[in-house]
Amino acid sequence: MAKKNGSIVYKCSKCGYSQSRWLGRCPECGEWNSLEEIIIDSFAKTAGEGNQNVIKQKPVDLLTVSSQKNVRILSGIDEFDRVLGGGATKCSAILLGGEPGIGKSTLLLQTISCISQKTDKNVLYISGEESAGQIKERAARLCLNTSKIKLLCTSRLEDCLDALDDLSPVFVIIDSIQTIYSVQAGFIPGTINQLKYCANEFISWVKERESVLIMTAHVTKEGTIAGPKSLEHMVDTVISFERNNDDIRFLHAQKNRFGSVDEIGIFCMTDKGLVAVQDPSSLFLTKRKTEQPAGVACTPVFEGSRVFLVEIQALTVPAKASISRIYSEKIDNGRIARISAVIEKRCGLCFSDQDIYVNVAGGIKLSESSIDAAIAAALYSARTDIPVKANMAIFGELSLAGEIRNVVKSKQRIKAAENLGFTKVLSPEEDCKQDQICDIKQLVKKVFS
Repeated sequence: MAKKNGSIVYKCSKCGYSQSRWLGRCPECGEWNSLEEIIIDSFAKTAGEGNQNVIKQKPVDLLTVSSQKNVRILSGIDEFDRVLGGGATKCSAILLGGEPGIGKSTLLLQTISCISQKTDKNVLYISGEESAGQIKERAARLCLNTSKIKLLCTSRLEDCLDALDDLSPVFVIIDSIQTIYSVQAGFIPGTINQLKYCANEFISWVKERESVLIMTAHVTKEGTIAGPKSLEHMVDTVISFERNNDDIRFLHAQKNRFGSVDEIGIFCMTDKGLVAVQDPSSLFLTKRKTEQPAGVACTPVFEGSRVFLVEIQALTVPAKASISRIYSEKIDNGRIARISAVIEKRCGLCFSDQDIYVNVAGGIKLSESSIDAAIAAALYSARTDIPVKANMAIFGELSLAGEIRNVVKSKQRIKAAENLGFTKVLSPEEDCKQDQICDIKQLVKKVFS
C-alpha cells in the first residue's frame, strides 16, 4: 500500500473536534460515528497560499465605514432576476437547491449563455457531474450560444481555484458543490467536511472580487438541501427549485440578503429548455366550457410584487373512520380545520363527520391569510353542493369570531381580478361598498343566495 503524504487527523463532523486517533464517540459533543479521517497534505496547494502575510484585523468606527453599493448583473431571464431581487449582486454567493433532474443545470446553462453575450469578461462553468461532451450536447439541443463560455469539468477544488485565479471570471457556476473535493478535507466528495471546506473556499474567493458565484446542491426526500444546514447561512442567497406533477417549475428564495424572499419565478419545461411563464393566472385558473362545479372558489393572491388568480378546490365526503381527516398538500391542514370549525360554529353547517379534501389548481402552495374567505366559500359549496357564482373572486382573512378582516394590497387584488374578467369581487375593503363582506354569514348570503 502506498504511503499517504501528510499527517492524518480525525475531525468530528458535528462540532469540529479533532484528534490524532479515531474514536467511536466524539469526546466533545458525544455524537457517535462522527469522526472522519482528514489528511493534511503539505504538498497540496491551498487557497490563499500566495498570501502568506496575514494582516490582523482591528475594530473600526461604524460611522467611518462606507456603505456597500449593490451592483447587479442581469441574467437575461426575467423570472430568475425577479427571484434574485432584480439581478445577481456582485461579490455574492448563491445556492440553488433542487431535486435531481428538475432542471438546475438547464437553467444555469441558459443563464450563463445569456450573460456571456452581454459581457466582454470571462464566464466560467465548472461541472463535476457531467463531461464536456454532455454539456455541449445539451447546449446544442437548447440552441444556446456557447462561444464565450469557459468550461471546466473536474471535481478537484485545487483545479477550480487555479482556473478562477487565471480567468478571473465575472460569473461562476459550480455544478454541483457536492461533487467537489479537496485533499485537505479527505478524498470522498459530499461529506460534511468537504462541503463546508470547499464552499468556504469558493465564497472567500468571490467576496474579494466583482464576481457572482452560483453553486447547485441536491435536496433530500424531505425537500431540504442535502448536507449541513450551515451551508445555507454561509451564502448570501438560497434559492429553491421545485415542481408540480406537470412541467411547471417554481423558483423562490428562502433567503436573500439583497432582496425580498416573497418573489416567485414560474417556468415551463419544454424541449427548448425552461421558458418563463408571463401570465401565471393561465396556469391556476381552469378554463371551463360548462358551468362551474360545486366546491370551487377563485381568489387573488400576492407572490412578491405581483398578483394573480388561483382556483381553490374543495371536496367533502362522509368520514371513512370514526375520526374525520383533512387531506391537503398545498394548504396547511390546520388552517382548513380552523376555517371549517368557524363555519360549523357560526353557520351551523356540520363538518365534524366529513373527510375534507382541499387542492389548489396548478400545484402552487398558498400560505397567506387572504385565502381564508375563498377556502370558506369552497368548503361551504362542497358541503351544500351549491356552486359559487360564476365570475366571482373572493378574498379576506377569517377570524375565529367569524369576522372577515381586510388584508394588505386589497385594491391591487380587486384590480387584478377585474382585469381577468371577474365581474364581482367580494372583499372586506371599505371602499368597495357594493361587494363588501364583514363576516362569514354575510359571505354565505352574498355568494349562495
